[in-house]
Amino acid sequence: MKSTFRLLIFIALPLIAALLAGAVSSHTPNTFRDLNKNGKMDVYEDASQPVEARVNDLLSQMNLEEKAGMMFINGVFINDDGTLERKPDAKGFAARLPPASDYIEGRKMNHFNYWQTPGTRAMAEGYNAMQKMAENTRLGIPVTIASDPRNYFSNNIFAMAAGSFSQWPEQLGFAAIGDEKLTRTFADMARQEYVAVGIREALHPMADLATEPRWARVSGTFGEDAKLSAQMIKAYILGFQGEQLGSQSVACMTKHFSGGGPQKEGLDPHFEFQKGQVYPGKNFNYHLIPFEAAFEVHTASIMPYYGVPTDQTSENVGFSYNKDIITKMLREKYKYDGVVCTDWGLVTDAPLGPGVVWPARAWGVEALSRAERVQKIIEAGCDQFGGENSPELVIQLVREGKVSEARIDQSIRRLLRQKFVLGLFENPYVDVEKALQTVGKPEFIKAGEVAQRRSITLLKNDKKTLPLKTGKLKIYVKNVDAKVAAQYGEVVDNPKNADIAILRLNTPWYPVQTQNPIAKGFHHGDLDFKGVEKDSILQLLNTVPTVVDIYLDRPAVIPEISAKARALTANYGASDAALLDVIFGKFKPEGKLPFELPSSMEAVRKQKEDLPYDSEKPLYRFGFGLSL
Repeated sequence: MKSTFRLLIFIALPLIAALLAGAVSSHTPNTFRDLNKNGKMDVYEDASQPVEARVNDLLSQMNLEEKAGMMFINGVFINDDGTLERKPDAKGFAARLPPASDYIEGRKMNHFNYWQTPGTRAMAEGYNAMQKMAENTRLGIPVTIASDPRNYFSNNIFAMAAGSFSQWPEQLGFAAIGDEKLTRTFADMARQEYVAVGIREALHPMADLATEPRWARVSGTFGEDAKLSAQMIKAYILGFQGEQLGSQSVACMTKHFSGGGPQKEGLDPHFEFQKGQVYPGKNFNYHLIPFEAAFEVHTASIMPYYGVPTDQTSENVGFSYNKDIITKMLREKYKYDGVVCTDWGLVTDAPLGPGVVWPARAWGVEALSRAERVQKIIEAGCDQFGGENSPELVIQLVREGKVSEARIDQSIRRLLRQKFVLGLFENPYVDVEKALQTVGKPEFIKAGEVAQRRSITLLKNDKKTLPLKTGKLKIYVKNVDAKVAAQYGEVVDNPKNADIAILRLNTPWYPVQTQNPIAKGFHHGDLDFKGVEKDSILQLLNTVPTVVDIYLDRPAVIPEISAKARALTANYGASDAALLDVIFGKFKPEGKLPFELPSSMEAVRKQKEDLPYDSEKPLYRFGFGLSL
């Protein structure tokens, strides 16, 4: 009997010791992921541990190469069949970007963004393949995937193709509606679609103010009014992140601190022909208001812009290079301790073809070497380099004693904290079948279509032309799908035979003279129609009563068109069906202009880039919109 008792004690002692030591927890061996493959549950692998304890534990195990890799985020591709290797017949981004294995295994990177993407199934499968690749690295640190907006009905260069995702108006459209509840609902639905395919970081919203009407990025803003923008920013971030960042959140990277709107003559600092923002109205602080709203709801990340805040700080250098902006203002004044990531391409020149180079946006520090640029950005207070994949430069700086590893650790803590809070260490994978059920869910599609209709702004309705009567009119359409229009009336080929014409236009733009093909695609330049194009529009308006609709990705200058149009509407991303539903009275427009429409280009040139609603005698004022 004594020997049996001793045997029981002998068997039980290891279990008792393990319990006392905390080696056995509520997690069974199958409920934690042994990411560093050491056969035990480390603190960073234990979901029951506080986030800071997990961050400390993982940080203590990371080597310099792994830390450096985490500080870079760049584009990655997924093939149409969900695979990750580059194929011989690859096209587009898949032909130009390194494969995921080069980033993850070779450069120790684990933050990526999507540009070109395949269908939902392939996107989910490719994402899971990336996470499996990351799990097989030394410490198994999961990947964070980011994306620019994917849910807008837009052909704008800054909006990613929606594909199977629900399609809504652009940010301007939500500002036009002015409904915070709708904005939050949109963001929540988009969040669900993002999470379903593994996108856990939104490179949006834009908190910039559209005080300079010629700026090429007006369409990404909530307009020129700081108060309205602040209200929309809060709702937007709460929809994506929730009241608190968590395992079902998408982390928002609000941009572009401290406000990218007041660009000189509207030219964008993506390019060397415009490197500085100007403040002739001494209105720098006005542009901070939407960002202050973002801080109130704890935006997870912040992105500064490219340009130089001319004569606003102690040195005229770009925002991400600017210690006065990042450390003194963002970190110290606003006490912001989230991730700060530069905009894309501040360090490395990009060859675009024979004899064409897109220079790094190192405005104000062009003479610095690539390593010196990285050093200055880190010293300014940034944590991560967007659109770059050069961790060797960080390693070099640390080994040369120019940047301390302790300073690198500050940034790594912020980046790790976000991954832990998002729940990526517990389960980074997605359910492919659930993704197929979630992305483009009918109720999401319907909600987006309704929002497109609500956002349309009625500017003129002479002789109560609208709403038109369905089925009783002969319609001439231009830039409208005739098959869609045929559901509303008889479509004719000659405007002289029509009772009414429906004409859709886009805000004019004129490419900058440059060899850079990307710069040529930006909507720069004057806002008015000219020459033959203008004459052809006015000829139609003189021939038949015409309903004109214009897509406002920037404020258009259209006094003659407005005068001759029988009715005039504006949209911020809306389908032909959405527009026709409004024109024919199936849906009431609710939009109010989120910016002024100037009366002339002369008035535009007289405006001060940093001031809202300062156009002389505008054609239509901020907030204008009729109802039916």
